[in-house]
Amino acid sequence: MTVFTDNLLAGHAAFVAGGTSGINLAIAKAYAAAGAKVAVLSRKPEKVEAAVAEIGHGAIGFAADVRESDAVHAAMRSAADAFGPLSIVVSGAAGNFIAPAAQMSANAFRTVVEIDLIGTFNVLRAAYDVARKPGCRMINISAPQSTAPYWGQAHVCSAKAAIDMLTRALALEWGPEGICVNAIVPGPIDGTEGMARLAPTPQARRIAESATALGRFGTTRDIAEMALFLASDAGRYVTGAILNCDGGQTLSGGGAFSPAVIAAQG
Repeated sequence: MTVFTDNLLAGHAAFVAGGTSGINLAIAKAYAAAGAKVAVLSRKPEKVEAAVAEIGHGAIGFAADVRESDAVHAAMRSAADAFGPLSIVVSGAAGNFIAPAAQMSANAFRTVVEIDLIGTFNVLRAAYDVARKPGCRMINISAPQSTAPYWGQAHVCSAKAAIDMLTRALALEWGPEGICVNAIVPGPIDGTEGMARLAPTPQARRIAESATALGRFGTTRDIAEMALFLASDAGRYVTGAILNCDGGQTLSGGGAFSPAVIAAQG
């Protein structure tokens, strides 16, 4: 069930990178239920196959690594060949793990930056070539780490901060062509891999919940409905925005994931 009407996105073609699990799968399902033709992309073929079956509504999928520009371009062209010019593009593929910077290898840091930041650029750059102009809505999935330092998250903080600035830069450059580029910042969302890593114990969960103004975790539906708003006509004059959908978590910063909380998880 959604607060939006059926067929809200009829006539639209959507591409969701990372759309086989968690928040991104919920967005893909919401778009399909709202009448859009949906394509998803993820690295593992078996996850793509399962997601396409779960989404239904004639969804299609592609197995590719967002770090590989040529593969992303090929998938994007195939989606446009199947559905026509893309009018909605979501870049949500991400990597994360907890590691103090002094214990993190250069390769580990680079991996997250490549998946999150380089992957986001690859997705949006490929989408630009097959986008509906004017009228395309591009949406990046950011994180609270883009503005608040989190312990053990130097790699994610760096990558997500860069994604926020990339969002603004592309909104500025592509706005004259009628392309809107925005980012959603989810807070602690139930049932996601990210929260399973950051708050894996009941005690850590309670502390994380208490760090939100609303005192609770959000749901993937909360983020999907924000993504529906940005993709719909209601969001037609929104671009370059970094929109928090976090229950007020960013009001208290990243203290819920301090060393004391990390220690409590073990």
